[in-house]
Amino acid sequence: MKRSRRLIAASSAAVFAAVLSGCSMDLLIWGPEGTRVIETTEQLVDAAAAGDAASFVCEGYDPEMREPTDWAGLSAEEPEEFVPEFWEQMVPLEPDWSINLSLPEDRTQAGTEYPGDIFYQQTDDRLCLVGVVWWTVE
Repeated sequence: MKRSRRLIAASSAAVFAAVLSGCSMDLLIWGPEGTRVIETTEQLVDAAAAGDAASFVCEGYDPEMREPTDWAGLSAEEPEEFVPEFWEQMVPLEPDWSINLSLPEDRTQAGTEYPGDIFYQQTDDRLCLVGVVWWTVE
């Protein structure tokens, strides 16, 4: 019981400190690199939903973007450094990061296809998109 109280107190203190310092929860959870992946993804989703995502794509790559409506309402979820063992089909694209996306509840009907995971390369000054894996709601 004491241990769980300490854990709750420590977690609460961390959240409180983050709020007071102006630090986002993403930064606290994912660190600066992961937070940058999340922020870039949110910007990409907005641009793709507006049909204007070309500036996010790495030079020489042609990820499958489909229609702007496919991107509407998506949310950036959990960033991670690229894991080649899990994403063997993406290895040739040489990504550095991946992040999964989630659909809004009103789009979770069976058969809906959506961009479920996206992959970035880190360039000297930014993240750029190299690939998209499309998922189908079952």
